[in-house]
Amino acid sequence: MTTLYATHPRYTEHNLESHPEHAGRIRAIWRALDDAGLSARMQRIQPEPISDEQILYVHTPDYLNLLRKSASLTHTVRFDPDTYCNPISFEIACLSAGGVVAAVDAVLRGQAANGLAAVRPPGHHAVPGRAMGFCLLGNIAIGARQAQRVHGIERVLIVDIDVHHGNGTEAMFYDDPSVLFISTHQSVSAFGTPFYPGTGAIGDTGVDRGVGATINIPLLPGHGDASYAALLEQVIAPAARRFQPQMMLVSVGFDAHWVDPLAGMRLSLAGYAQLTRGLKELAQALCGGRIVFVVEGGYNLDALSHGVANIARILLGDSDIDDPIGPPDDGLREPDVQPLIARLQSLHKLA
Repeated sequence: MTTLYATHPRYTEHNLESHPEHAGRIRAIWRALDDAGLSARMQRIQPEPISDEQILYVHTPDYLNLLRKSASLTHTVRFDPDTYCNPISFEIACLSAGGVVAAVDAVLRGQAANGLAAVRPPGHHAVPGRAMGFCLLGNIAIGARQAQRVHGIERVLIVDIDVHHGNGTEAMFYDDPSVLFISTHQSVSAFGTPFYPGTGAIGDTGVDRGVGATINIPLLPGHGDASYAALLEQVIAPAARRFQPQMMLVSVGFDAHWVDPLAGMRLSLAGYAQLTRGLKELAQALCGGRIVFVVEGGYNLDALSHGVANIARILLGDSDIDDPIGPPDDGLREPDVQPLIARLQSLHKLA
């Protein structure tokens, strides 16, 4: 078996050139995968759009009706200051979520060892009743419910490694103990104000039966490879081993890279690759290697495209990665992450 690669040429049709989340992002990813010969090595599939039933796994009927009405638009509008929609956007969003569903289906049917869903628009900010943060549909949340409702999977682990909190994904599973959601995210801006979307506090751990099934890891600006590696080893991995997932899904945004223009974290491509390898190894140990990576943010095209290509390399079993950007060159030290780790271990009883 090989790696399932889900993407669709129509992802470029949802577009606003002046916006950070523009069609050039997916073009850069395609070009990097093609130029490195990685596309040809994966099992490529063009996904189908998801159904209304699958949208309603995680979204409200009123929101579905609103999205359907957007097809009658004659121009691009904004659902909020950050999130645009044109007459074709809902259709493309259904194809984007369809890429995640296709990868989940292939892995759980034994047709692929693991999966990469190179999709857009992204999804982890869309909440049940509205669009938010560049996102129209909850791509990875729909994929998790597909695993549960179609394939009978009981426990799904979602790890969100994006500079922004995956508030939409959290909202869809906040009372659900069958989905363990772990999010690493920047918590404040360089000016000390709440960082978008202003959610994901360390004490937000779920409600009702879902208490403990949400682990938020809010980080100050400046954390990089060493901090994220320690968090994987000392928080994410122990939580995953306790939960014993039957499938793992990863929301990966390359906006925590140190060159990204929208944030203040300091991961390198080598650091992202280390996280990818660690998560793949966790999946191999806990759930037969059943893991799907889903593209979310990332607004420097070099970091984004090389980063996604490195995920493909690692899923395919390659030992080498490509990091033409390198580590931060300003000589600054990362903040000490151990006090945060100690708080997380105490709060979630991981020590």
